[in-house]
This record gives sequence, structure tokens and C-alpha cells, in this order.
Amino acid sequence: MEKKVVRAGIVGSGFAAKFHYDALQRVFSTKVELVGAYSPSSERLQAFTGERSLTAFGSLEELLESCDVLHVCTPPVTHEPIVVEALKRNKHVIVEKPFTGYFGDGSADFNGDTFSREKGLEETLQSISRMLAAEQQSEGVIMYAENWVYAPAIQKEREMLEKTGAQILWMHGEESHSGSHSLAYGQWKLSGGGSMIGKGCHPLSAAIYLKHVEGRARNGKAIRPKTISARTHAITRMPTFQDEGHLRTTYKDIEDFAMLHVVFEDGTIADVFASELVLGGVHNWIEVNTSNHRTICNINPNTAMQAYTPSEAYFKDVYVVEKTETKQGWSSISPDEGWFAGYQHEMDAFYRTAAYGEPVESNSSLAADVIATIYAGYVSAERTGAEVPITIIG
Repeated sequence: MEKKVVRAGIVGSGFAAKFHYDALQRVFSTKVELVGAYSPSSERLQAFTGERSLTAFGSLEELLESCDVLHVCTPPVTHEPIVVEALKRNKHVIVEKPFTGYFGDGSADFNGDTFSREKGLEETLQSISRMLAAEQQSEGVIMYAENWVYAPAIQKEREMLEKTGAQILWMHGEESHSGSHSLAYGQWKLSGGGSMIGKGCHPLSAAIYLKHVEGRARNGKAIRPKTISARTHAITRMPTFQDEGHLRTTYKDIEDFAMLHVVFEDGTIADVFASELVLGGVHNWIEVNTSNHRTICNINPNTAMQAYTPSEAYFKDVYVVEKTETKQGWSSISPDEGWFAGYQHEMDAFYRTAAYGEPVESNSSLAADVIATIYAGYVSAERTGAEVPITIIG
């Protein structure tokens, strides 16, 4: 059977746009015609499209007219209006994480340290509702670009849950490293928060997704999060922090550490840690403890390939792994980092949805649960860890 051609467009020209482009090169289920990209930064847009021989569109509207699927690779503050506009035009939308959030009141002196977290939660829930309503009224669907869902280890655990009928009792996981790539990250009004949303969204998404899977497999209905207790800290902004130059320290008004304790509808639990305080590369993992098996998913680092060199000069031209500070000594080399992280699996699944109507694993329901949980978590952190109910939308 001849593969269906699907036209793709990218809005954005930064780090996320680049790895979306790379992942699209490995989509095999359909023929992806990448029509081009749009970004309000003409200089960055020309650099992004020029290197890849893509068309640089002059507006979002022009790009939407030319594509079937829009990749939203822009700062989170822009997600809602772009997603809603695309859905109004009946386009499928692949939206980067975080899905949406609260980005301040628009004032020049907005400070992420001092605003009411209750207001942030209320505004975020309204944004989620508007995005889900736009999807319900559209022929297009929202595909939430949470690569952890499609990481091979997580998808294998999905298979194990479905085939064993296991009950997940407790999960714990983490995403931490030494600081984000994004220039927008560090200001609440652009990123919608710090470590809890920027890092914690990944293991939290995997945990919520696996409870969705379990519920559908055992009872025909997703098991969703019910309450959260959380704490946040801004360690690198403390006057007593000893800066030795290894961690990013340019955060203005966000946290650089978060811990979350989530209770699901069935009384089972998940614990998530997220921070910008970890050296030695990205630390991405989740452990799943069930009624009949235990799984440890090491997304990064893992032991697929390990190498030693007495001097990093020998590895000068060798890519080792994301965010490692040195190549000297032992390294956990990722022979195909995108594969382990799920990027190409994610894109291939999304294009099977766009071309053939397959169900979306990382869907708007998951996105809504994750963001509602995180912003309830910010309310909990404001209350120094008090348990806060999670509002389920959709």
C-alpha cells in the first residue's frame, strides 16, 4: 500500500524545532512533506530554514494554510493561542510540553516568586478548558509531545501492564540535570514555572500515563490523579549558594528543585523529583512497583554503551551524551539518544494518527491531567506541602 503524504509545518526555530525536524527524518509510517517553518524571529528563522533547505513562511496563517499537521515548538506562553488557531482550521497539532500554564498578569514587573498560586491554578485550568473545547469542535486532534510516553522502556511497561493485569502500587521517578537549554527558561512569565513544570512534567507524565493504561486495561477507564503534596526550593538563588560554575544560575523567579507526591483515584501513589542541581548529565528514570512485577526504566543514562578515556581530548569530536560536564573517565554513551528518549517513536506514532486515525497515546487528556496536577502542586508548595485536590478536566 502506498504511504499517505502528510504535510507538516513547524512554528518555532529553537532547540525544540531542531529535534522535531531530526525526528521527522525517521518517520516511516507515512510520507512527511515538511512544507516549512515560521518564527517571529526572522534571523533565527532564516538560520533554521536555511540550514535545512526549508521554506521560511512570513506568518503563522500562511503556514497553517499549507500544512496538515502543525508542530508547536515555541515558548509555553504562546501555546494556547497557536493551538486554538490551528484547531479552528481543522489542523492536527503536535504541541511541545508543557502544554499550557500561567504566565503572569502581563505587567512588566510580574514576579513569579510572589503571585498567588491559587490564581495561577485557576487561570491554567481555564486555559486547559479552552484548548480541549477547541479540540472537541475541530476535525484536528491534539498530540501532546511528551517523549517519555514513547520511550521504548515506557512502551514496554505499557505492554507488561496490559498483558499481566497488574495494579501499579507505587512509582517514583526523576528528571534532573544542570540547567535548561532554553533561553526563555528561568522567567516565570515565559516558562510558566521552574523545575516542577520544566523537568517534573516528564516523569509525572509517564506516571500518569501508566495509570491511564492500567485503568483502561483493567476496568476500561483511565485512573486519574486525585491529590498532590509538593515542595519547591530555589537553591541556586540562595545567598549562601556556593557557585563553582558547573550549574546554570541565571534563574530570575523560578524554583530549581521540586518534589511531588501524587495520590491517584484508586489510592495508589507516585513520587517525582525534579531539579537543576544534578551534575554528570541528564538523570531520567522511573521505577514502577506493581502487584506482580517491578520495572526500572532508565531512559538516561543507561548502560547500553559505556566508554573510558584517560583524557577527554581523545573524545573531542565524539558526542557522548546530553549535558555531561566532562568526557574524561567513564561515560555512559548513548549510541542513539533520540531512540532511547522516544523522539522518533513519538513522531511516527503521531503521523500514524494524522494519516490513518490511530488513537493517540499521549493525548489531550494526559496533557490536561499533567498540567492540572503541576499547578495544584504549586498551590501545595505555597502551603508548604499541604495536600491539594487536583481538578480533572475532560
